[in-house]
Amino acid sequence: MISHLTGCVAAVAPDGAVIEVGGVGLLVQCTPATLARLRVGEPARVATSLVVREDSLTLYGFATEDERNTFELLQTASGVGPRLAQAMLAVLSPDALRAAVAAEDLAVLTSVPGIGRKGAQRIVLELASRLGSPASLGDGAAVNAGVNGSATWRDQVRAGLVGLGWQGREADQAIALVEPELSTHAGEDRGEVDVALALRAALRVLGRS
Repeated sequence: MISHLTGCVAAVAPDGAVIEVGGVGLLVQCTPATLARLRVGEPARVATSLVVREDSLTLYGFATEDERNTFELLQTASGVGPRLAQAMLAVLSPDALRAAVAAEDLAVLTSVPGIGRKGAQRIVLELASRLGSPASLGDGAAVNAGVNGSATWRDQVRAGLVGLGWQGREADQAIALVEPELSTHAGEDRGEVDVALALRAALRVLGRS
């Protein structure tokens, strides 16, 4: 198993990045919050999980080992594959997932596209004793951390939505719908927009459409 990569970021795409290690460029599928930390031409270290299928080898990358470990544990639940596990971590941090499962908060779990009420109930039932307790539950625990300048948050959220399978037009419409509220909060916070919070809001809009 490849547990982590350390190298130079060669490229960043909507749903992943290429990290050059020893002259070899490795494509790593990442959540938007992880991608937001990567810069082309700069060194980076990402925790990784290799998913092996009959017709493919896919490397998933994460900002922390905790995210990687949670990603792997989520896939032990019935009906949860790597793409859905990645979508869960795109919306919720590991601590937020632990809190939602511990509290049997189905509303939080169903905020993830692809998870219905029955799926959320199954996740709670199968993972309640395995995810553990959240280490912290501050105001920012419900989503992955990552505050970025307001000049780029739209592009990052759009890239994240496209990476999760939405069409560009759908992503643009969702961003337009949530932007007024996000801009209001940003004005109160010196012009900064939390990319993960914006992504979660856009996913909620898309989930209702």
